[in-house]
Amino acid sequence: MHDPTELLEDGPAAVRRLARRRYDLDLPALETAVRRRSEAQADVTRLRTELNRVSRTRGRTGPPSEEEKEAARALRADVQQAEAAARDAGDDLSQLLLGIPNVPLDQVPDGDSEKEAVEIRRWGPARLDEGAPHHSDIGESLAVLDGPAAARLSGSRFSVGRGAGARLERALTDFFLDLHTREHGYTEYSVPFLVSRDTMTGTGQLPKFEDDLFRTRVGDRELFLIPTAEVPLTNLVARQLLDARDLPYAFTARTPCFRAEAGAYGRDTRGILRLHQFEKVELVRVCAPEDAPAQLELMVGHAEECLRLLELSYRVVLLPAGDLGFSARMTYDIEVWLPGSGSYREISSVSDCGTFQGRRADIRHKRADGRKGPAATLNGSALPVGRTVAALLEQGVQEDGSVLIPEALTPYTGFRRILPGGATA
Repeated sequence: MHDPTELLEDGPAAVRRLARRRYDLDLPALETAVRRRSEAQADVTRLRTELNRVSRTRGRTGPPSEEEKEAARALRADVQQAEAAARDAGDDLSQLLLGIPNVPLDQVPDGDSEKEAVEIRRWGPARLDEGAPHHSDIGESLAVLDGPAAARLSGSRFSVGRGAGARLERALTDFFLDLHTREHGYTEYSVPFLVSRDTMTGTGQLPKFEDDLFRTRVGDRELFLIPTAEVPLTNLVARQLLDARDLPYAFTARTPCFRAEAGAYGRDTRGILRLHQFEKVELVRVCAPEDAPAQLELMVGHAEECLRLLELSYRVVLLPAGDLGFSARMTYDIEVWLPGSGSYREISSVSDCGTFQGRRADIRHKRADGRKGPAATLNGSALPVGRTVAALLEQGVQEDGSVLIPEALTPYTGFRRILPGGATA
């Protein structure tokens, strides 16, 4: 969420920056909404002042007359009406601001899609192997993925892990969490998978992405299934004033993630790359605004270390302005090499949201000199389980059809190799 005064002060510059992400900022509408709220608040202040004056002077020389009583009643009604008008004006401005995405940083490249992403670095080989098997075929031959069972249970875009496949998924979550808590300094949380509308709004999923969310109603209670642990983790400090000396905060959690994928019809229908439900280990950091750039680089390094320890080839790219998530002002995508499709595919997005979510969720910090302001937030995947399994299968498959498990993971799996038919060794 933005400070409307800052947007108006930036004026044409704000319009140009938001146009880079194909958003048309309506400055006159924003100016009208701000003026309407200011005038409504001024009316409330003026009428309250008048009501206080009347209340102080009434009856000083005797019992108040009927005319004085009537004037006071009329003023109180005027105050209530003005307060309602001010609330409406404030709500209208808030709704307008809630629909404006974050402003991209200047160093973010131009462009609208992953094609314009700027490659930063690569790690590991990315060989184009003619006829390299797809992870769904590998998973079926090893009896570790059961797509037909998932379809029978829930329909398309769900998965079932079986035997060594289920064990591999469990091993990955433990491996990621141990790495982030023991080596990277994150505090692990167990968080709800169902959250309120206010919680979703605080991180920017609502109101814009309501069609991509699963929700449930019980009576008059509405709750949403989280699309990522970013939502509950970031909101752990919503509506709080944080001591700047305690920052940065570093949170992590393993949760299922639920996404309707409303805009992904026909994409990645085969395998486990794009599902309605998947597990992921998420990282969130909360810091002073000036520290956000350094924190972003640190988080990218934490996600990269997961892949290097798993011996998975990948690259890091800087997303263009038009491909940024709604709440992000800068994002690095980490893309893992998938030989079965002969391409790099996103396995992690690490985003700097600046103070955008801090304003929406009312996450503030207090500096040593007493100054208060919104805190900055960052988030990133490290890593999603399903896509990591897909990469392990495709990069680890051997000539005999078995899959070799990285040495760093074997203490968690209890095996070094998955053999055709589901046996392990």
